[in-house]
Amino acid sequence: MANQRILVVEDNRDNMILIVDILESLDFDVIQAQDGEQGVSLANSERPDLILMDLSLPKMDGWTATRTIKENEDLKQIPIIALTAHAMVGDRERALEAGCDDYMTKPINLPVLAKMLTTFLG
Repeated sequence: MANQRILVVEDNRDNMILIVDILESLDFDVIQAQDGEQGVSLANSERPDLILMDLSLPKMDGWTATRTIKENEDLKQIPIIALTAHAMVGDRERALEAGCDDYMTKPINLPVLAKMLTTFLG
């Protein structure tokens, strides 16, 4: 997994610090975006290997950002995992319909996250 790049789109500073610490401890390079617009822009310019997408974001929500990325022929192959506090009935389905490849609720479950990363990145 070394040298693979993950874009984390997360507006909560504490959550971002935690996620970045976890990913860097697993030898990933981390790109950070604080809102959906910045996430789409960095996906375009940086071409990460995977995206962790919060769904409740300022400027552009995670559902819209995911759809925008997946509609781009050059980006649609990038796996997107919704990482969200949205845990109500139907939220997983809504995230998958928007184009997310998987879905994980907060707080982060490290073994589940590690398994997802292995599934999508080898």
